Amino acid sequence: MALIPVEPGMVATIVTHLEMLDRPRPAPIPAAPLRLVRWKTPDPDAYRTLFRRVGEPWLWFSRLVMPDAMLRAIIHHPDVEVYAVTDPRGAEVGLLELDFRSAPDCELSFFGLAPGLTGKGFGQWLMAQAKSLAWRKGVDRFWVHTCTLDSPAALGFYIKAGFVPYAREVETFADPRLAGVLPRDAAPHVPLLDQPAA
Repeated sequence: MALIPVEPGMVATIVTHLEMLDRPRPAPIPAAPLRLVRWKTPDPDAYRTLFRRVGEPWLWFSRLVMPDAMLRAIIHHPDVEVYAVTDPRGAEVGLLELDFRSAPDCELSFFGLAPGLTGKGFGQWLMAQAKSLAWRKGVDRFWVHTCTLDSPAALGFYIKAGFVPYAREVETFADPRLAGVLPRDAAPHVPLLDQPAA
């Protein structure tokens, strides 16, 4: 067994890749007081606002630091579908993003609900929506990755939904809280290590 030091200012996480190779049998979508709204050409600022709302507790930052042109090239691509989850008042409280650019694969790029909605069964509703939208003609594989920065329930949730783990990696990156991309109190379950050990 070997321990690999992580430099101050860096974050390390274990990434698990999962895939679904068989189209699920049709099943009813669970009832929920939420709606899924397709964003055909999302404004980058509106997209980032929702991305931050959903992902800040889990240190999602990739789309926050991406230049507008690069972000637009992804979220406006005809083979990328972005959906906002809205509550009964119309507030945007979740994000679903499906990437068909590497057909016959479909990647579940981003999937999440804002704090306060997790743990209430709404994730099952959103996953049912995701599977219904992803498995279309020509799709042979639906895949996703999650990491140890995510909710402790995430990996089990994906497995229960029918995804099978097939690979694992260790990823390190500069802590986005130190650069001011996310507030210092984001993701309190991930210690902020910005000083060398004494």
